[in-house]
Amino acid sequence: MAIELDLQRAGHFANAPAGEQFETWVSAVLQSRGDAELTIRLVGREESRTLNHTFRGKDRATNVLSFPAELPDGVDIPLLGDIVICAPLVEQEALEQGKPVEHHWAHLTLHGLLHLLGYDHVEESDAKEMEALETSLLASLGISDPYA
Repeated sequence: MAIELDLQRAGHFANAPAGEQFETWVSAVLQSRGDAELTIRLVGREESRTLNHTFRGKDRATNVLSFPAELPDGVDIPLLGDIVICAPLVEQEALEQGKPVEHHWAHLTLHGLLHLLGYDHVEESDAKEMEALETSLLASLGISDPYA
């Protein structure tokens, strides 16, 4: 299994995890999936707001956005897509929720990656499945249930 992770930082985010941490979290999800390529882009509030408005019609910053790859027929590469994480919101939410910032980074990374893999939380049954998987994956990393 080979995972190619392109980590992009659209600014200086002093408390953002190192690339190795993102690789650990991504590997926890993709350990049995074979080869995979994805981009994780760390952004500020304005870029997050612009993307959220453009692609979801919501005029506010959001913690994580996922953009699954849309490959043309006949193109067979392991590209999953892009995850965009708003660094200032991760830190703010972790503080407000009383959880370690690194744990919230891990949760949002896994959450975004599961969206790239087709999971969703629009319907309650799907949300329960996705949350259970997130909780299990985070527990395998020594991180407590973010929904508790």
